[in-house]
Amino acid sequence: MEKAGARRTFLLIHGAWHGGWCWRLVLERLAARGHRAFAPTMTGLGERRHLLETATSLDVCIQDIENLIEAEELDDVVVVGHSFGGLVASGVADRVPHAIRSLVFLDSLLVESGQSGFDVLPQSVVEERINAVKASGQMLAMPVNGLVGTGIPDEHPFAGWVRRRLTPHPLATYTTPLTLKHPLGNGLPCTYVHCANPSYDTLAAVRARVNTLPGWGWEAIDTGHDAMVLAPDLLVDLLERLAAGS
Repeated sequence: MEKAGARRTFLLIHGAWHGGWCWRLVLERLAARGHRAFAPTMTGLGERRHLLETATSLDVCIQDIENLIEAEELDDVVVVGHSFGGLVASGVADRVPHAIRSLVFLDSLLVESGQSGFDVLPQSVVEERINAVKASGQMLAMPVNGLVGTGIPDEHPFAGWVRRRLTPHPLATYTTPLTLKHPLGNGLPCTYVHCANPSYDTLAAVRARVNTLPGWGWEAIDTGHDAMVLAPDLLVDLLERLAAGS
């Protein structure tokens, strides 16, 4: 085990409706502690929302991150996948495990090979999202539903900042399956982090399944789903500790 103060490289993968912008507070803190960190925005979201029509599958998002690793010549990376980003992190670990030190699944979605995101979410949630797409008059993206699911209360200082930046999420990334050649996690050190206050009930079944995965670590953090906004200091402390122990 290395000392907690060792410099590390982190790759932070955002969740649905978000973009790399959501990691700003975490990026600042990691940099202040001497770490290097990347927080790319995936195709069709955030400042790349004009590319929505090209986000034709989950593979596009995985390729976004794989290409970043290649372009920046990264190795020994701690990959952190938040929410939807857990699907992307799983795909990246399957393709380029040699570049990865460990995986942190931050209150994230997890599926097996051949499953899509919608396959493991509660049916009521899937129906709600599909109905919202139909009501919007287009079939490319799930509309933004305010701060629902983020755990961020309306009175939070960053509530408006987050609300202004959320963008519709490419529907295809939830309907196309994740294709893996190796078991989930690909033999890398994996830790699931439950954002427990308040707990995001939509992921209850996913969390129950994590407890059956041999060798996976488990952590709970006292904050809501969007931990990077709600408790950046607490999250950075945890990420440093996990990176040192992996």
